[in-house]
Amino acid sequence: MDNSLSLAALILSVIALALPALFHLARYLGPRNHTNRAKEEAYESGISTPVGDTNERFSIQYYRVAIIFILFDIEVVFMLPWAVNLRDLGVFGLIEMFTFMGLLIAGLLYVYQKKGLKWT
Repeated sequence: MDNSLSLAALILSVIALALPALFHLARYLGPRNHTNRAKEEAYESGISTPVGDTNERFSIQYYRVAIIFILFDIEVVFMLPWAVNLRDLGVFGLIEMFTFMGLLIAGLLYVYQKKGLKWT
């Protein structure tokens, strides 16, 4: 046990000394990154010249739809293993899944009641 502890300490100390030295050498031996005007320009989705303000506000509805999608998409992650092991789980597993589905339907009804699915 003592040999392995000293070996681990030696390896960690070599790494602790070698990494900063390698980064320092890479600064002097590596290629120089020269900046020019073309590199500093914004480029997004094939549009080389940006249009409009970059601080444009988006509707909260995009985020609502994304969160609702993620919630109901994760439901499938829980339902697939349940469907595969349905025979092993028996009646108790069936009751658990109906409870889970009931909670999800209650959440969907709540979102529908709050008009979270309405796109306006």
